[in-house]
Amino acid sequence: MSFGRGMGAPPGMDSPVIDNSETVYISSLALLKMLRHGRAGVPMEVMGLMLGDFVDDYTVRVVDVFAMPQSGTGVSVEAVDPVFQQKMMDMLRQTGRPEVVVGWYHSHPGFGCWLSSVDINTQQSFEQLTGRAVAVVIDPIQSVKGKVVIDAFRLISPQLLMLGQEPRQTTSNLGHLNKPSIQALIHGLNRHYYSIAINYKKTHLEENMLMNLHKTVWTEGLMMKDFKQSDQDNVDRLSEMVGLAENYTKRVTEEHTLTKDELKTRYVGKLDPKKHLADLGRITIEENIVGTLMEMVDKEVSYVGNGEGSSRGEGACGAQQRRIEEVVDSMDMDEVL
Repeated sequence: MSFGRGMGAPPGMDSPVIDNSETVYISSLALLKMLRHGRAGVPMEVMGLMLGDFVDDYTVRVVDVFAMPQSGTGVSVEAVDPVFQQKMMDMLRQTGRPEVVVGWYHSHPGFGCWLSSVDINTQQSFEQLTGRAVAVVIDPIQSVKGKVVIDAFRLISPQLLMLGQEPRQTTSNLGHLNKPSIQALIHGLNRHYYSIAINYKKTHLEENMLMNLHKTVWTEGLMMKDFKQSDQDNVDRLSEMVGLAENYTKRVTEEHTLTKDELKTRYVGKLDPKKHLADLGRITIEENIVGTLMEMVDKEVSYVGNGEGSSRGEGACGAQQRRIEEVVDSMDMDEVL
């Protein structure tokens, strides 16, 4: 079925119009690959093709994507390489990927989701091949954990604009469109192209995989760090704390020479050395205390595991504690402070 937008229809006859409830379902694999590709290309724009199928008049399914060897500067990317695309599709068919190209994606690192004039021309070439092709724009800079800045677009036929007709019809209350940004409206949203709802469908296996991606276990708290790395971390933190202490001293001295009005705007947007000094001190103390306790537990477990008995473990821990106390007593606190 050819899903037209009023183009080529006989005069005086109604033609099928795309529904507002049409939704693009993006798989977890496709979303992760788009984000990784976009992050790897920062600050350049990158692009790729989306594979999937058109399930029905209301559903476009994207199951996978692959990157194209194009990159761009500014707010546009180069045209699609047809030779690379054909070779990639042939290789995917050999691996059992029967899906077709349902659209393309590209990144807008840091400046939101919308289509530039070059993007519109690229989308026109896709829609000439497939009338329901989708252009997905993703922003890898503004995307954070739990919130992906992404949007899908399709062009509005100029003939519909000339006739004053709506590019889409509403036949149900399904679907949800995000509120468009002012930047997208300035760049032609709802005038040259419209936004399509995006949803993410995950299978049970995908949900389990994603839930276990950053899962922590209780044994991680008992894993000891490398001693050399811990020493280097302590040295780095102490060096940073010395610099912060000097900056804080300068700030306190400077505050006595400023008026109240100057103080209100003098340090806006600048690093607060007092706060960072307190945070670094807390982190250093916590990690050293935890590291010392882990060493004691590790020695106790090692001695018990070797059949030496807990009494020897207690003696070793006591000796270690005495050594720590001797080192602390021998330190000149005035020099440390």
